[in-house]
Amino acid sequence: MSDRPLRLLLIDQDPIFRLGLRVALAEIPNLQIVSEAETDTAALQVLAELTQQDPNYVNLVVLELGNHRFPQLQQQGLQFCRQLKALYPNLPLLLLSSVTEPELLLAAKAAGVNGYCPKGTAVSELVTAMQAVAQGGSFWFTVGVTQNSALQTQNTILTQNSPLPFARLRNNWRLSGIDYIDATLKSVTAQLQVPGLPVMDQAILAGRRRELLAARWLLNRLLATSQERQPEQQQVIPDSMQLPPPLNSLSSAIAPSNTSNLIQIQDSLPSLSPRTLQSNLFASCITKLQLPLDNVTDIPLEIDILRADKKRELLYLILQKLAKQLDELRVAEIKINQLYDLKKSLIYDLWQSTVADFFGRFSRLQIGDRNLEIVNILLQNPQPIQTAILQKIPLVLELFTYLLLQRDLQIDNTSYPADSQEAYSQALIILENFLIQVANAVVQPLLNYFADVEVIKQDFYDRRLISTREIERFRNNLSWKYRLNNYINEPTAIFESRYELFVFAPRGIAKTSIYAPRNQELTQLSGMPLVVTLLLEFRDAIAPRLKSLLAIFGSGIVFILTQVIGRGLGLIGRGILQGIGNVSLTEKNLRRNSDKGQRG
Repeated sequence: MSDRPLRLLLIDQDPIFRLGLRVALAEIPNLQIVSEAETDTAALQVLAELTQQDPNYVNLVVLELGNHRFPQLQQQGLQFCRQLKALYPNLPLLLLSSVTEPELLLAAKAAGVNGYCPKGTAVSELVTAMQAVAQGGSFWFTVGVTQNSALQTQNTILTQNSPLPFARLRNNWRLSGIDYIDATLKSVTAQLQVPGLPVMDQAILAGRRRELLAARWLLNRLLATSQERQPEQQQVIPDSMQLPPPLNSLSSAIAPSNTSNLIQIQDSLPSLSPRTLQSNLFASCITKLQLPLDNVTDIPLEIDILRADKKRELLYLILQKLAKQLDELRVAEIKINQLYDLKKSLIYDLWQSTVADFFGRFSRLQIGDRNLEIVNILLQNPQPIQTAILQKIPLVLELFTYLLLQRDLQIDNTSYPADSQEAYSQALIILENFLIQVANAVVQPLLNYFADVEVIKQDFYDRRLISTREIERFRNNLSWKYRLNNYINEPTAIFESRYELFVFAPRGIAKTSIYAPRNQELTQLSGMPLVVTLLLEFRDAIAPRLKSLLAIFGSGIVFILTQVIGRGLGLIGRGILQGIGNVSLTEKNLRRNSDKGQRG
């Protein structure tokens, strides 16, 4: 092996296999499994963390293509490979899988996988494959024939059986051209996946992609024999090899009207599958989690008590568990009407499992002479948390149906198509608020039961909020927040038909609002919340008239002060001044006459 250390990330759903591979590779020098991941979302999180300081820290990803018993998971695995290549184009991928079907291996190669070994490969050969792929080469394990891919194996057999004298040379030309076209096609399609790509750039890249597909088809038509052409016509580009377009994908209407049907089929950009929508959305969310997580709003949040690293860890964990939950729902083929019935239990299960894993499922805490299981105490009274936080998280069903069933988003009294950039942006806002609110619910029982325990403070709290006084002040602010929300803020938001949402912004956690008709909630208000809405309505009704009245009254006061009182005071003042002047003149005359008399 090379002296360069080989640091790999292992992605596999089977924890037993991951453990066995780690043990098998433990004695190999200069090779280290730096991290493991069970799901796609967890892998993206790990890569984001590991590459934040050093982009080249991980130099190989070893992954499975999904459970062979579920073809749908295999397709999701292919989509994840494409996403990895779009996010990390220079990161080599080695497929270590139980998959043996040639068409799936073809699709994996087209998705950017650089090598393949079946599970059960000898450790020495597996290490050789890892080193070759990590150094920029490829390694495709085949049974009986050493070729780069199943496609080349098939074409070689056809060429050997061909009676044409120049068939071998012609086939080599064809394969060389196809390899170049496929490599360029993969690069163009990866560029099309970049979020926020300008429409003009999308149009140019989509045209380039059409040209490459047409060139590939023509090359096969001109240089392939009849035996080779038949399979090519049947499998021009398998569905599994189609790469997903960007969120603002251009429709097949961009293609020229005079293009043949075959080329139009090849060039049709398939709509994003629900799994791809989820992957893109979660990847964007993971990227935003690298931003500062300070609360820049005027509303206190439970997670404000946490250190920045613990806050980020908690949000990552919730996102990872949400991805796993969505995968389970897909496998179970949940329908939309079932989601309505499962909403409360889904959010509760997510909260419960996050509490257990974040604080340690079997962690214990010594308080005085008592040895307590932390998680059991934190989960013993979930009803207040469900009522105050979990059941009030808005638009959860809309988010789930968008991710699971690719339903259009009904937000801001507008229907956004599922494959539109507007739907993607709105869904990202809803997802960010969902993560923040679930995180608040995870931290709340900790503040209720173990707020001032020294071990908890040292392990979790921000240093600025570690003193007993600051903790009590923080808890009091939270208590006032919920009182204000229950009696004033929430009924006001209902009356104004809006939701207040928390999002990840460049400066930290910020607040935004979206329009949402809430007439049903408005009719259910009672007590103090109802009084608040009535006062708001009364204010709205009386305010214009009161303003008019005050304006008239104010104008009258100004008229009286300026025209009546002001003028009267002015006349009086002028008279006084004139009187003073006359008195002075009289005194002067008297004095002058007196002086004359004395001289006489």
